Amino acid sequence: MSAALQPVAAGGERAEAEVILELANVESAYGPIKAIRGVSLVVRRGEIVTVLGSNGAGKTTILKTISGIIDPRKGTVKLRGENITAMDPSLIVRRGLSHVPEGREVFPLLSVHDNLLMGAYTRRDRDGVARDIEMVYDYFPILRERARQDAGLLSGGQQQMLAISRALMAAPALMLLDEPSLGLSPKLTKEIFEIVVRINRERGTTMLLVEQNANMALNAADHGYVLENGRIVMEDSCERLREKEDIKEFYLGMKDAGARGERRWKKKKTWR
Repeated sequence: MSAALQPVAAGGERAEAEVILELANVESAYGPIKAIRGVSLVVRRGEIVTVLGSNGAGKTTILKTISGIIDPRKGTVKLRGENITAMDPSLIVRRGLSHVPEGREVFPLLSVHDNLLMGAYTRRDRDGVARDIEMVYDYFPILRERARQDAGLLSGGQQQMLAISRALMAAPALMLLDEPSLGLSPKLTKEIFEIVVRINRERGTTMLLVEQNANMALNAADHGYVLENGRIVMEDSCERLREKEDIKEFYLGMKDAGARGERRWKKKKTWR
């Protein structure tokens, strides 16, 4: 198995682990419209970190900025200590970053097996690639059954499994996951999140997850950030975030009994 996919030791405080990704005061825009403003976050080795936010908050823009698809107007992006701000995406991939995009984006006319090989195109260790194909088939057995089938003929859930597996084939230091639950049934969402957590715990794969399904994300991740209108308004361990009153009400749908009669649209987030 490739070195980048080896398990890492569990435990320890967050502050002690190596920083894999660091964003400092990043600002990105689409023309005149600012999508993210002054975003700073850290992802440490072996963690799953999640960014929570409503549709349009800027979550996808963060990932696109990290992977070089969008050049930031301000701020810096560092991967394992190296400044990759506005670097060509192909060079960022070679430095150990894999991006599972929103909507899966598999190669529809290539077979499942060939999609996996495309994920490993930067690698030269043929034996390691062959072992890692077997590894992803172990995580997603349905892909083994569909190995010679065109990816465009897979169901939405199977395509999501393939997109995650393709990203794993690069043996990444960091995997970006953009809305893996999008368009999937609750049962499939639960299954995929369980496997994502297994991959992290068993392989030590560091992940940055953006997700609207706050309940699934907070249960899967170690540390979380809350994004509102392009700005980070809160961060903490996911265990603590789940207990925050604003998170409970506005992201988990849990209302305080005393506020039952108050109209939701009238109540403001205070980000306690």
